[in-house]
Amino acid sequence: MSVSVLFIGGTGRISTSCVREAVAQGLDVTVLNRGRTSERAVPDGTEVLTADAGDPAAVKAVLGDRTFDAVVNWVVFTPEQVRRDIELFAGRTGQYLFISSASAYQTPPSHLPVTESTPLRNPFWQYSRDKIACEEILTAAYREEGFPATIIRPSHTYDETLLPFDGGWTVVERMRAGKPVIVHGDGTSLWTITHARDFAVGFTGLLGLDAAIGEAFHITGDEAPTWNQIFQHVAAAAGVDEPDLVHVPSDAIAAADPGWGPGLLGDKAHSMVFDNTKVKRLVPAFGQRTTPYKLGAREVVAWYDAHPEQQVVDAERDKVMDWLADRYAPHPMP
Repeated sequence: MSVSVLFIGGTGRISTSCVREAVAQGLDVTVLNRGRTSERAVPDGTEVLTADAGDPAAVKAVLGDRTFDAVVNWVVFTPEQVRRDIELFAGRTGQYLFISSASAYQTPPSHLPVTESTPLRNPFWQYSRDKIACEEILTAAYREEGFPATIIRPSHTYDETLLPFDGGWTVVERMRAGKPVIVHGDGTSLWTITHARDFAVGFTGLLGLDAAIGEAFHITGDEAPTWNQIFQHVAAAAGVDEPDLVHVPSDAIAAADPGWGPGLLGDKAHSMVFDNTKVKRLVPAFGQRTTPYKLGAREVVAWYDAHPEQQVVDAERDKVMDWLADRYAPHPMP
């Protein structure tokens, strides 16, 4: 009998790949979401239920008395939402998987590589602090009540629709126009970047697995290019041989654009390299199939080129980049 899993969400950047992998592995997959259109369709063989995950009464009504071997809620971000799910799924699932974030780890990390025992602390980003608070609630529920929680901490995970830069397509547009693009710091910090289909192999292997209950796992790639290399891979994919990279201190970027700052200072500004021994021990297939970012970047740019309606330039971020480039670009000697 196959493992039954309920994905709440299931059409997002990471979750779609996980749904596809679960179906491919023969799991009994149900997706529950609001039924809104998405460029990411669920695969054939998936049962789809329609309800708003933020409305517990609606979720109860659509689920009836059904139970699952595993429940994954991809749209939980706050302690209130976690408490709601504990009440909703206690006794209804053999495993509840919470999608946390690797940005919850000590930032900046005192040691690399990061392991699951690295302390959780991020004073820079409220998003990360909320994820830590959610984890604490679930850990207490497991210890005190036996609630079957498994915590998953993705790092920077992308599919063909996601560029790794703040500003997204704005950066590629600037590259192709020969304009300078902003790289935080000196561009030499290491950054782990993982394709969603690779993540999905490790994640799916944990579904319904008793040994994963009460445990936390990060699931990331083993490749950690520098940010200079990341920009260069995207530039090459976009047909730009020599991108004009202007290096700007992260603090200066955050001061110039408060919307850019928290995710930069609280995550991307610091080298992050992960030890995936723990998940590989339970899921030996993980890591045997990987996508180098050089190839992943080609997929992303090709997707944008095939979807011109998605080539949106952020006018405000574009102005900030112009201002930063003018201030920090090296100027020739007179």
